[in-house]
Amino acid sequence: MTFNKKVEVQPITPETPVYSIGVAAQILGVHPRTLRIYEDEGLIKPARKGNRRFFSANDITWIGCIRKMIHDEGISIPGIKKLLRYAPCWEITDCPKEVCEACTASVDTAVPKTLRLTGDAEAEVKAKQQDIAKRQQNGGVGNGKRTSTS
Repeated sequence: MTFNKKVEVQPITPETPVYSIGVAAQILGVHPRTLRIYEDEGLIKPARKGNRRFFSANDITWIGCIRKMIHDEGISIPGIKKLLRYAPCWEITDCPKEVCEACTASVDTAVPKTLRLTGDAEAEVKAKQQDIAKRQQNGGVGNGKRTSTS
């Protein structure tokens, strides 16, 4: 029996959604319902295949940060959502510089502080880039890699 069909193997990156909700919950030590609540609140956006949720290593890291903010810092879910509008995650959690620079799961959904035309998507992207550059010049950290909670 011979197979002529070639299967291309894709490498697994930190962004690759490979963990089912049950496995992700087990890794994090939470109930799957907790992950559904975070999704309903807009804090996470797992990949979907049909009606099943799948999480990446970055999603797991980000959920760990959310849990730290809730349990160690005492910040409520609405509080986290509001704070993320004004500052990237590494500023909220006071991540050490070496941790933040190595983090591939950092989240920056903050509205740019640099003046721009409202409703101009290109101007918003440029303003966001200017804000990141200013933070880096002022000794702040953050790679600006992820700009959403997905």
